[in-house]
Amino acid sequence: PKRPANVSVRADLLEQARRHDINLSRALEHRLVELLREKERDAWLARNRTAIEAYNKRVERNGVFSDGMRTF
Repeated sequence: PKRPANVSVRADLLEQARRHDINLSRALEHRLVELLREKERDAWLARNRTAIEAYNKRVERNGVFSDGMRTF
């Protein structure tokens, strides 16, 4: 379900958006999805940083299981 929200937008941006037939609600929704995805990714990386660093060090030392199988 959608809910109304009040936002403030610079007048010049609002006018340009109207001239280009940009749906503000849709544009805001799409950008919010992108921003939230970035925030969630950053939070996941922060929570898992220690494990990622440990894995990368192990790969640097020992390689990966498929090292002998690759032809590139």
